[in-house]
Amino acid sequence: MPALQAPPRSSNRLLAALPTDVYQSLQPALELVTLTHLQLLYAVGRPIDHVYFPEAALISLVFQFKDGATMDVGMVGQEGMAGLPVLLGGTSHSHQAMVQVAGKAWRLPAKPLLTEFNRGLALHDLLLRYTQAMLTQTAQNSVCNRFHTTEVRLARWLLLTADGLGADTFRLTHEVISIMLGVRRAGVTVAAGVLSQAGWVRYSRGRITIVDRTGLEAFACECYGVVHAAFAAV
Repeated sequence: MPALQAPPRSSNRLLAALPTDVYQSLQPALELVTLTHLQLLYAVGRPIDHVYFPEAALISLVFQFKDGATMDVGMVGQEGMAGLPVLLGGTSHSHQAMVQVAGKAWRLPAKPLLTEFNRGLALHDLLLRYTQAMLTQTAQNSVCNRFHTTEVRLARWLLLTADGLGADTFRLTHEVISIMLGVRRAGVTVAAGVLSQAGWVRYSRGRITIVDRTGLEAFACECYGVVHAAFAAV
């Protein structure tokens, strides 16, 4: 007989999907925190002491090159959890987790998460499915960055940002977008102009609104649909 689900207690889809008994075992260690813009949650090669379940925030997984250039290799919003390396048994990781859009998140120490994960029950299976979705996102990002134009990549990235926040309006500057996409700011400005002139998005003083999601999805590459479907299957 399947475990009963707890009543909705979070906008985070992983926490909301947990059976009541599993959620209650983690609840005493969960802490609602406010994440600030560009806050570093964990750094390359450093131990990860806490994981984060975004409630109304967006976290970017960022790779930084030796020359200082950066690129977003994944993002975590309401659908997921930042800190997956703690589950995989490794002692190092090649990316850092940085807050892209400020907001609330549930913070959980790694130890109780690992204890429940290693029981091999509901949380274990849920996080394995989520890990598979994250691997899909990372692989699709690599393909997209190699073969698709900046305009198309920006469309995909804005759609995934909106999905992760559960909102079609959010605050982001062209400078931050250029860091995440790994392109020059001037390139972001040109690409944003294309999307704006088409009537799909609106920009106003660092605030972005998707006004025509259907049009933006039609313009975006197939990579958005692949990633969206992967997380929907979790």
